[in-house]
Amino acid sequence: MSISGGLPTASEPAADPVAGSLVARPAPGGRRAARGAPYGLAVLLFLAYSALSVGRHRRMEASSWDLGIYEQVVRAYAWLQPPVADLKGPGFNILGDHFSPVVALIAPLYRVFPGPVTLLVVQAALLALSALPVARASVRLLGQARGLALGAAYGLSWGIQRAVDFDFHEICFAVPLLAFALEALLARRWTTALAWGLPLLLVKEDLGVTLAALALVVAWRARAADRRAARIAVAVAVVGVAAAALVFLVVIPSFAADGYAYWEKMDRPGGPLRGLGTKLTTLAWVLVPTTGLLALRSPLLLVAAPTLGWRFLSGDAHYWSTDWHYSAVLMPVVALALTDALDSARRDDRPWLRAYSLQLPAAVLAAALALSATSLPLSRLGERSLYAKPARVEAAERLLAKIPDGVRVEADNAALTRLTSRCQVYWIGDAEGVLPAFLTYDNSSGWAGDDPVGYAGQLHPGARFVLVGEAGGVVLLQRV
Repeated sequence: MSISGGLPTASEPAADPVAGSLVARPAPGGRRAARGAPYGLAVLLFLAYSALSVGRHRRMEASSWDLGIYEQVVRAYAWLQPPVADLKGPGFNILGDHFSPVVALIAPLYRVFPGPVTLLVVQAALLALSALPVARASVRLLGQARGLALGAAYGLSWGIQRAVDFDFHEICFAVPLLAFALEALLARRWTTALAWGLPLLLVKEDLGVTLAALALVVAWRARAADRRAARIAVAVAVVGVAAAALVFLVVIPSFAADGYAYWEKMDRPGGPLRGLGTKLTTLAWVLVPTTGLLALRSPLLLVAAPTLGWRFLSGDAHYWSTDWHYSAVLMPVVALALTDALDSARRDDRPWLRAYSLQLPAAVLAAALALSATSLPLSRLGERSLYAKPARVEAAERLLAKIPDGVRVEADNAALTRLTSRCQVYWIGDAEGVLPAFLTYDNSSGWAGDDPVGYAGQLHPGARFVLVGEAGGVVLLQRV
C-alpha cells in the first residue's frame, strides 16, 4: 500500500479503521458510485416525503392550519406585499408571530406554481437535502457502508417524519442549514460551518441561540488548531444571542401590538415540572433509537440544548411530545453527534466501546426501518389508499369550486388550503368584524348542529346567509 497518502488501487487492500480488518477498496467506477450514493439517498427521501405529504393533502387529511397560514404569507411575498396572514386575524403581519423572513425564498417558485402543494414539495426537498451532508460526513469519517447506514437512519428518523407529516413549517429551512454547518464543523472547516449557521437568524426567532451554541462548539473545536477561527466563532456566538434578544424584544413586538405572544406559554401552572414524565420520554426518543446514547460523547450535542431547553421549560403540552414538527431541528444534530462519537469511539482503549460502535450504525438503521414500517408516517407509503382521492373529497372540492376567486371566506381546516391560493381566507369565528361573502366548514361530526343558516347567523348577527350546499360533510353558505 502507498504511504504517500494517495488512494490504493482496486486490488490493493486497506485497513478498515472501525473493524480493524482488511477490505478491498472499490475500483474508480465504484468510487464514483460511492460518492454519488448520498445524493441518491437524498433523491429517494425527497420522493418518499413528497408522496406522503402531497397524498395526505389530496385526501384532506392534513390539519391545514399552518399550511394555510404560510401559503398566505408566501402568496403575499410572491406579489411583493406585506406578509399578512389573515388566518391569524384580519391584517395580521406574520412577523409579529414568528420572525421567519426566510420563507420569502419560496415566493418566486410560488409565483409560477401557486398552491399549497408548492410549499409541501419545497419542504420535502429541504428535509431530503439535509440527508446529503449527514450521509457525506458519515461516509467520510466511518466508511461507505456505515456512513450510508447512518444517512438512511437519519432520513427515516422519527423527528423528520413527524415534520413531513405536519403540513408545512418554517423549520424546514433550519434542518439543512444545521446539517451543512455540522458537516463543515466535522471537516474542520470552521468559517464554512459558521457561514452555514448564520442564516438561522432568518428562520425563526429562537434559532439565534442555537447559532450561538453552534458557534461555541466551533470555538471549542478550533481553539488549538486555529485561534483566529475560534475568536471569530466566539464573536458569532455573541451576535447570535444579541440578534435573538433584538428579535424577541424589539422586532416582533413592533409588528404585534400585544408583544411576543409565546411568552405566556412559558408561564403555565406547573412550569418546567409539568408533564415531566412525557418530557423525559421525549428526551429518550431523541437519544436512544437515533443514537443508542452514544451521541452523549460528542460536544456537537450541545447544539440541541437551546431547542430542548425552551421546549421543556414551557408549560404548553404541545411542545413536550414527539408529535408535530418540534423535533426536526434536533435530528441532524443528534445524527452528526453520533457520527462524531463513533469516529472517536473506534480509537478508544475499551474493547466493548469499540465493539459497540462497530454495530451501532446497523442498529440505528434497523430501528428506523422497523419504526418506519410500523408506526411512523412513512409506513403509509405502502397503502394504496394514500394515492387515491376519496369520493367525499372530490364532492367537497366541487362544492368549494362554486366560491369565486378573490372573495372573503371564513373557513375551518377542511377547506383552508383549497382556498388560500385564490381567496382571502379567515378562520371561522375569528374574522373580527370582517363580513365574509362565503362561510364553509366541515360538519361531518355534527359539531355545529343541524341548522347551518342559524349557525352562520350566530357568527354574524344581522347578516343573512343561504345554504349553497353540503358535500362530503362540508357545508357552504353564501351571504345575500
